[in-house]
Amino acid sequence: QVQLVESGGGLVQAGGSLRLSCAASGFTFTLYHMGWLRQVPGKERELVAAISWSGDSTFYPDSVKGRFAISRDNAKNTVTLEMNSLKPEDTAVYYCAADFRNRPITTQMRGDYLGQGTQVTVSP
Repeated sequence: QVQLVESGGGLVQAGGSLRLSCAASGFTFTLYHMGWLRQVPGKERELVAAISWSGDSTFYPDSVKGRFAISRDNAKNTVTLEMNSLKPEDTAVYYCAADFRNRPITTQMRGDYLGQGTQVTVSP
């Protein structure tokens, strides 16, 4: 049974930091690129960070570049998102995602596997 379990969300003031973690199980972790998506009600889901299966490549959209950092531990089947200098517009539900590595990471993720999400709220 595939599971992506996120943790670390919460409420933080603008300018603060949060660390999201995702524990993966039920599939071969190193066969998948990993990433974090976020969604605000009424808007499309947005990719905020992606990392290749090996950890050698990462992608960030301009909206979070320089503030967010993604990493993975292939020995522990975990992926982490460090979020710094948070802004109220970062408020969203954040989802851990996995895409089979049949192509390099791009600006979008299919979300072959998707976690249940964790709420991040940034107050002004």
